[in-house]
Amino acid sequence: MTASFPRIVRQAALVAAFAFSVSALSSTASHAYTAEQRQMCTGDAFRLCSSDIPNIAAITVCMRKNRANLSVGCRSVMDKEAGKVAVK
Repeated sequence: MTASFPRIVRQAALVAAFAFSVSALSSTASHAYTAEQRQMCTGDAFRLCSSDIPNIAAITVCMRKNRANLSVGCRSVMDKEAGKVAVK
């Protein structure tokens, strides 16, 4: 059974919105999200913050607010990014 075109488009938009939100976590404008960040956190964004998509600021706040509910992998990538921001 194939997914309908609108569903595929919606999923692509959700992934793009999440990827942009991960890149917004960095304090530098030149930072781009990594494949690791996208891989580790996309499922958490859908699970915890889907109602905030496509609002990038709201997704970012939601992910931070739900830190305790993040998967271990996503939490580690988010902590790594927070460490980079704190050091600068």
